[in-house]
Amino acid sequence: QVELEESGGGSVQAGGSLRLSCAASGYTLRRGIMGWFLQAPGKEREGVAGLDNDGKVTYADSVKGRFTISLDNAKNTLYLQMNNLKPEDTGTYYCAADRNAVPSSAMVVAGWVDMDYWGKGTLVTISS
Repeated sequence: QVELEESGGGSVQAGGSLRLSCAASGYTLRRGIMGWFLQAPGKEREGVAGLDNDGKVTYADSVKGRFTISLDNAKNTLYLQMNNLKPEDTGTYYCAADRNAVPSSAMVVAGWVDMDYWGKGTLVTISS
């Protein structure tokens, strides 16, 4: 059974930082592609950052220069370092993984990949 478990969410003021973690079990993340998604209040879920099987990363324009996605293969854990947080970053963050190694990280962020596995999400609240 595959499980993705996010952690690291919380409430911080604008300008602060958080690091989200996504620990995987039952599946080795580096075998495929993966990403982080945000569902803001009242909005549809959208891609924030993607990491493909070649190690290439893609970010949504709204987070470029502020967020960093990374993978610790030894821990089988995906991270999202979030700096200079803004109120519009508020929402539930989900990590997701797909066994198909072909799609690009750009396709992940664009929402063009029907990801195989999803975590339950972690809530991030940014106050102004």
